[in-house]
Amino acid sequence: MATSWGSLLQDEQLLEELARQAVDRALAEGVLLRTTQEPSSSDVVSYAPFTLFPSLVPSALLEQAYAVQMDFNLLVDAVSQNSAFLEQTLSSTIKMDNFTAHLFDIYKQVLGEGIAQTVFLGLNRSDYMFQRSADGSPALKQIEINTISASFGGLASRTPAVHQHVLNVLSKTKEAAKILSNNPSKGLALGIAKAWELYGSANAQVLLIAQEKERNIFDQRAIENELLAKKIHVIRRRFEDVSEKGSLDQDRRLFMDGQEIAVVYFRDGYMPTQYSTQNWKARLLLERSCAVKCPDIATQLAGTKKVQQELSQAGVLEMLLPGQPEAVARLRATFAGLYSLDMGEEGDQAITEALAAPNRFVLKPQREGGGNNLYGEEMVQALEQLKDREERASYILMEKIEPEPFANCLLRPGSPVRVVQCISELGIFGVYVRWGKRGSLKSVQAPFKPASVLSNQEINSDTSISCVDL
Repeated sequence: MATSWGSLLQDEQLLEELARQAVDRALAEGVLLRTTQEPSSSDVVSYAPFTLFPSLVPSALLEQAYAVQMDFNLLVDAVSQNSAFLEQTLSSTIKMDNFTAHLFDIYKQVLGEGIAQTVFLGLNRSDYMFQRSADGSPALKQIEINTISASFGGLASRTPAVHQHVLNVLSKTKEAAKILSNNPSKGLALGIAKAWELYGSANAQVLLIAQEKERNIFDQRAIENELLAKKIHVIRRRFEDVSEKGSLDQDRRLFMDGQEIAVVYFRDGYMPTQYSTQNWKARLLLERSCAVKCPDIATQLAGTKKVQQELSQAGVLEMLLPGQPEAVARLRATFAGLYSLDMGEEGDQAITEALAAPNRFVLKPQREGGGNNLYGEEMVQALEQLKDREERASYILMEKIEPEPFANCLLRPGSPVRVVQCISELGIFGVYVRWGKRGSLKSVQAPFKPASVLSNQEINSDTSISCVDL
């Protein structure tokens, strides 16, 4: 995708000066991370890595991403309510992937006991790249949807001001005016606030499950601050704290340090390394409660790679969203090729094709948090080892999306200013709230644009990057 920054990127002295100003503005705006040396302390902080210039996004694709986010919200919620679909889809994965199996065991225990919560909250982020088509036009293709601990809504709310500042320094006021307003942290907080309200206890608090060593705390604080402005108090605790001081009463109301909890917001718990035996027990306690979990265990399972792959199969979307052919068409248009690696002819064929053309595919395990996918020679080596083993069912194969690279400056603490070739992801946040017993769901009005009312849910969306509308 062509950029309009070409001539500016040739002037090294100008880039150095712009970088200094951009970093100072990022620090002033709160685009911050704790340091790797002191991840548990805010005494010394630095700026989060960002691009010197905003990303260029065609308006048609941005509007498409906004529109389909409403459909993804409905789809994720539908999957989370369909126990038969989850059990069938994950049946092979849970035999080979211990982490997914642990999550599924808790899910089955909660189902067996009976789900106590009646309010359900989803805060997700759907990530896309712009696939380069044969005719040169870009197409919106989904990488994944994150249903737990979807991050950077807070920092993304602060980056537009940084990019506007850079363009204003350059006297590019018209371009600066095209940078879209962007406040995902407000939308995410509105979802939590609605769930808190529906829980129905004015003195109850929000429990944010956090890691002890959390570099990205300022991203989380942005949402906490929005909630505090609504007089909703947030307490931060670790899984270990829940294990030691959390409890349920006879009605399965959740208490932490004696304080009733209305909403549990997970910013931890998406990777195997984040769970000890004690932490798994804490997660079960939370799931058994009537507090609103964000996400509940079913919604976390709905975000697994195996579910993503299964959703691409013929007839699955129609089964989950009956009578909604337009939504199905919008969803399917964003899918890249997704292939099962379960034992059998279909999985064998997928592996054969990937080994024959490794540059066309990505190997994905059932993991969140980034840095887990395998490409190129690493993928080939892994597939050669896995192709005759049942362990391959813990992975899926995905068609590699090929976006057009563009030139920009990546600003990182301690790194020199230099022009590099970049590829971007566009992240769209979605918020939905469902309440009432199954079969008697209610509607609410979406609080801010771009949004709409769909069936029984309150739904918002917002972007996770600074972008210029073309």
